[in-house]
Amino acid sequence: MPLSRQLTPLTNAFPLWVLVFCGAALVVPDWFTWFRGPWIVWGLAITMLGMGVTLTLEDFKAVKKMPKPVAIGFVGQYTIMPLLGWGIGWVLGLPTEYAVGLVLVACCPGGTASNVVTFIAKADVCLSVVMTACSTVAAAIMTPLLTATLVGTRVPVDAWGLFASTFQVVIIPVLLGVVLNRFWPRAVTRVLPIAPLVSVIAIAMICASIIGQRVDEVKSSAGTLLLAVTLLHIGGFGIGYTLSRLFKLPRRSARTVSIEVGMQNSGLGVVLANKHFASPITGVALAAVPCAISAVMHSVIGSVCAGYWRWRDGRVAGKSGC
Repeated sequence: MPLSRQLTPLTNAFPLWVLVFCGAALVVPDWFTWFRGPWIVWGLAITMLGMGVTLTLEDFKAVKKMPKPVAIGFVGQYTIMPLLGWGIGWVLGLPTEYAVGLVLVACCPGGTASNVVTFIAKADVCLSVVMTACSTVAAAIMTPLLTATLVGTRVPVDAWGLFASTFQVVIIPVLLGVVLNRFWPRAVTRVLPIAPLVSVIAIAMICASIIGQRVDEVKSSAGTLLLAVTLLHIGGFGIGYTLSRLFKLPRRSARTVSIEVGMQNSGLGVVLANKHFASPITGVALAAVPCAISAVMHSVIGSVCAGYWRWRDGRVAGKSGC
């Protein structure tokens, strides 16, 4: 059996990895808190490089073949989620640090985990990859611009610094991956089977590290933070799907858009929060906590949706005798 097929079950268990790692971090934080600083930055960079090596120039050209769902997903990613993040933070009266973190992760692009969940849901993986690539490339501009617009009145926001950080840890690794895939395909072929699993473990470690470093804060605000992050992602999945159906997209495409809008690159949120929203006094970035919790919640919600859609398809096929 090819290595890629052997590792697929481990990769598809992404939500479980994140849930187990973050749960363990609450009990034994020292297991994960060593993974901080440069480790987190490199972890995200490796994840984005792993995404890049799966892409080709033809993937970006595929936008011409599916402009409608890509446009709906893009607009949803950078309007629905940021506004939801801002609105939920305001309604729940979140402390400034947590409200900023919620908005920050809401302004991030789609995460690579969305491709895994799309596969599990038997939705359109090709469309998911194209949408993730488009939102990721746009993130260098959209993430800092939207974050500065929505929270700039509450805390100082270095939009140019956010742009530079996003470019360094997202755009450069993705472009490097595309170049490697284009000019050194044999080397990429050897690495490709393990790249998704490495990305999954890297994201799980990033989130567990943040949770481990903020155990007391997470426990003291767990109820409100969980509610806020859960509402953010449920809203993203629900509105993404509804919007797609209103624009007459097929169910399979609507599911893909729903997943893409509802799931964020939480690892990027963690990196940006640590670098740009840490307290000048304590050096602690509480804004990173909602981002870490986001990785858990969107994975769980996405997996539940994927499982339901698979079950529903099986039930419909059974009734139709297919």
